[in-house]
Amino acid sequence: MRILFINGSPEREGNTARLAKALLKGRDYETFQLPEHRIFPYGSKLPEDEFDALLSRMKAAELIVIGSPVYWHNICGAVRTMLDRFYGVVEQGELAGRKLAFLYQGEAPEQWMLEAGEYTISRFAMLYGMEYVGMASDPSLAKALSDVI
Repeated sequence: MRILFINGSPEREGNTARLAKALLKGRDYETFQLPEHRIFPYGSKLPEDEFDALLSRMKAAELIVIGSPVYWHNICGAVRTMLDRFYGVVEQGELAGRKLAFLYQGEAPEQWMLEAGEYTISRFAMLYGMEYVGMASDPSLAKALSDVI
């Protein structure tokens, strides 16, 4: 299975990456370190933009794992910007046939924060035709989700 981990954290080896390692233990996967790439805000048309390269990698994957730290009670800006870029550019259902998992962690996030983040990602999956397989916010949940994927 071809797996793409999109890490929204600026920390390459931080908690979000550790959750991905727990989720994907024993599997080969590619990491797209989102903050190290130029994904400009919605409506931008700049020649250095790398959104199309990211979208190509997503289309080539069978499983997409989006990881985000909880910043300001919500999904981090890098992931939010990536999600925004889909509007008007990517057709609904265009990523059909792929599975999507969400890793979402932070320093003691409240339940409503986790629910809000999961709602956003599950809605994103639905709009673009992906099968949403679930969210993990700690290592034990990542291990349980690993058994599902």
